[in-house]
Amino acid sequence: MATSVLYAFFSRRMAVILFLGFCSGLPLALTGGTLQAWMKDEGIDLATIGRFALVGLPYTAKFLWSPFLDSVPPPFWGRRRGWAILAQIALVAAIAAMAFASPKTHIHELIIVAIALAFFSASQDIVTDAFRTELVDREQMGKAAGVYVMGYRLAMLVSGAAALEMAEHLPWKTVYLILAGVMALSSAATVFAPEPPIAQDAPAQSGSWNERVTRPFLDFFTRAGAIEILLFVMIYKLSTMMATALTTPFLMEIGFSKAEIGRVTKVFGLIATIIGTLAGGAMMDRIGLKRALWIFGLLQGTAGLAFILVASIGYNLPLLTLVIFVENFMMGLGVAALQGFMMSVCNRQFTGTQFALLSSITAVSRVVLVSQAGVIVEKLGWMQYFVFSALLAIPSLLLLRRFDAWQSLERRALTWKDKIQGASFALGLACIASEPIWTWLDKRWAAAQLSWVGALVIGSAVLMGLLPQSKAQKVAETHR
Repeated sequence: MATSVLYAFFSRRMAVILFLGFCSGLPLALTGGTLQAWMKDEGIDLATIGRFALVGLPYTAKFLWSPFLDSVPPPFWGRRRGWAILAQIALVAAIAAMAFASPKTHIHELIIVAIALAFFSASQDIVTDAFRTELVDREQMGKAAGVYVMGYRLAMLVSGAAALEMAEHLPWKTVYLILAGVMALSSAATVFAPEPPIAQDAPAQSGSWNERVTRPFLDFFTRAGAIEILLFVMIYKLSTMMATALTTPFLMEIGFSKAEIGRVTKVFGLIATIIGTLAGGAMMDRIGLKRALWIFGLLQGTAGLAFILVASIGYNLPLLTLVIFVENFMMGLGVAALQGFMMSVCNRQFTGTQFALLSSITAVSRVVLVSQAGVIVEKLGWMQYFVFSALLAIPSLLLLRRFDAWQSLERRALTWKDKIQGASFALGLACIASEPIWTWLDKRWAAAQLSWVGALVIGSAVLMGLLPQSKAQKVAETHR
């Protein structure tokens, strides 16, 4: 038994998934925290640094070009492996190009290259998400999710903490060139990866616009509870993301030094996350996806309450280490469960497009919803804020009661209610996603109002889906 478990984690396919996760995680900090540190060193003002967060918008819109990557294979290396290699080559070039675009003297060029880097990174995510989903059987999806997240987190450590450490001794140009080299070396694993088999009835390159673009989305939205699934993946991790969004300023207020915060959160936090994702993947395959989502959702929601203990006791390094370890371990469990869920609800005929849609929705939560954390802390205070964060786990757990309905493989014709529901969800999502742009334009009042409007419209769309069908609709469904 032990041998079979070890083999499942250390097989060739899992090694490929580990490197795919590493390649996906490496570029993220290079347009985020690491780039912010470089700009700060160059004396760029905070307003400009804050606006650079908008270069990450391709991550929230990658579903728009995912049908192309799903249906049009490159002329060599296969549909998944070919696009992955091409995206990784482009990423190596973009990271190297950033090395020569100084924030002080070439700010406009840096913006262009950073957006290009985010675009290629989002494109790589589309392919690698489909790649790893198609490489493993359904029974191994939990382990695959854990291994992928482990690679992703290790890469973020390299492009984040390790890059900042290198920048203490080397010019930023050299740091980015080194990371371009790391990206190139890591991408070599993709060359030797097995090409997943193309699913029967997958979109063909020679197909019509409906076959290649419309059909993947129609397939998703004609399944039971499609809007509920989108809302679930958007808010399942919201409680833990909100609880940890302002960890550094919170701990600095308590009296911890930046060095202590860095060591505890980066070292112990990373170790705990990796252990959590691997444990979550193994447990998920044992206890089942539904039970794992329930248990891990409860655990990650309540783990943030441990910060109340830190706020009450004050400066205590051993206590902080324990709290960070527990929080990140629980977070790892939740990440593994959510990744496994997203893999399970994708139709393998359209894996790239449908996974891109789901991961774009999760990016909205990470980029937009959590941006309100500072405002909430100012109004509630730290103690009440962590309680509020824990309560945010409840909506996703209530939605999880619909899990059995989401697993239905049957598809149905779209009704008028489905179309209104889909349009309402899209409108609400657009309102929420526009918040960073209004903030950038210094229209904070409009940004706040649109966020609330978007939340209300999405809520109404979900409630509409929970309403019972009319007798006429049920008769129509029966005769189809």
